[in-house]
Amino acid sequence: MRDGNVTEHFWVIPFHRAETGFVGILANQPEEVRNVVLGQNIEFTRDDISDWGYTRDGRQVGSFTVCVMFKRMPKDEADYMRGKYGFDC
Repeated sequence: MRDGNVTEHFWVIPFHRAETGFVGILANQPEEVRNVVLGQNIEFTRDDISDWGYTRDGRQVGSFTVCVMFKRMPKDEADYMRGKYGFDC
């Protein structure tokens, strides 16, 4: 999402196809931009997607941004997320 010169990335869960792309619910609290709020329905296109993820057989597929975030998290928090949600990174 862009707000003037500021860009912030969000998770959109759940989402579905729409006539012009996709529509979904903003799933995390904005920290930088002020033009959207947690829980808001937003429209976006395939070109707006910077990461994606889904669960298959209890394991995460995709979700590459989370793997990067694990490097900045406390080890116990990252280990918890890996175990609970099935991340392989």
